[in-house]
Amino acid sequence: MIILRTPDVLVIGGGPAGLSAAVEAASFGCHVVVVNEDLALGGQLIKQTHKFFGSAAEHAGTRGVEIAKILIDELERFGDRVEVFTNCSALGYYRDGVVTCMVGEERYFKVKPKKVIVATGALEKLIPFPGNDLPGVYGAGAVQTLMNVYGVKPAKRVLMVGAGNIGLIVSYQLLQAGVDVAAIVEFAPKVGGYWVHAAKVRRLGVPIYLRHTVKRAIGENAVEGAVIQAVNEKGEFVGDERFIECDVICMAVGLTPTCELLWQAGCEMCYVPELAGHVAVRDRTMRTSRPDVWVAGDAAGIEEASTAMVEGRIAGLASAHSLGHVDEEAFKERLREYWRRLDVLRGGEAGSKARSGTFKVMIETWEERSVEVR
Repeated sequence: MIILRTPDVLVIGGGPAGLSAAVEAASFGCHVVVVNEDLALGGQLIKQTHKFFGSAAEHAGTRGVEIAKILIDELERFGDRVEVFTNCSALGYYRDGVVTCMVGEERYFKVKPKKVIVATGALEKLIPFPGNDLPGVYGAGAVQTLMNVYGVKPAKRVLMVGAGNIGLIVSYQLLQAGVDVAAIVEFAPKVGGYWVHAAKVRRLGVPIYLRHTVKRAIGENAVEGAVIQAVNEKGEFVGDERFIECDVICMAVGLTPTCELLWQAGCEMCYVPELAGHVAVRDRTMRTSRPDVWVAGDAAGIEEASTAMVEGRIAGLASAHSLGHVDEEAFKERLREYWRRLDVLRGGEAGSKARSGTFKVMIETWEERSVEVR
């Protein structure tokens, strides 16, 4: 027999945005179901052993793995009001509002929630080069999982591809784990991550080759090295090839929003390069063009985990408000506070990309569709 669950709110995704959304909705009395594809709640937070930047309200100065515990503890305080399914995939969204789910490969059930919050996170991007299917070519998320979740040393010597925050932080973590980082190569003409992270790895003797990329991986049955080469502004190879001895090539070349369920739900979507892919158009409460569907976190555009947590709070608050669980004044006051926190997190040069991206996809209200506010 197929079980049909009928919660107030279904949260799809158990990372920083999903956990925050679930906590917020449950705090107003909503019955919440959380489905989480991974074996444990926390999403990328459980891999992040570094301390967060940002603001005190979003746990700046706390390690990501500790933030995950804080959010899970908050969620558990609501007892039976929140049902959590791990190792559980949301398979499809149907016209009648039913979401089908599968735990492992055996237990199938349906959910017909009053409201849905899609917080499905992101996928790692990869780049093509000869030999990129050899064992030893990893995404940075896989390396972090091996190292920080399972305590497995992933390599003896790594070539990192990408000098954004993830590439720099994972390089530092590899060094802490006793792995030699041969070099970091970055296609762009400048380091994309925070300079404090770049300075840290440089001080430890790791060269960062800007305007360089991997030309091919070397090895018969596994990675034994890589050939890198400089590129010009058109992306054409220039100069001499350089051989880098390594047994792992780790790619940290960006993320793209995971938004298949939003497409299935028929949400209005928009391609926004600053947010790293197609994302749902939404109003200031993170509600999409489907009145019962909200979005939060990396599924709404790639940013930091701190902004994902605030977006999750907004989506949880708004879904509870739409069900009549929050009075109007309390809703407006709390929404203003969350937007104040978002504006702080997106302030300055570091947040200019996110500000530009959200400006393109955010409207004031769906009732006043033509009014763009950010």
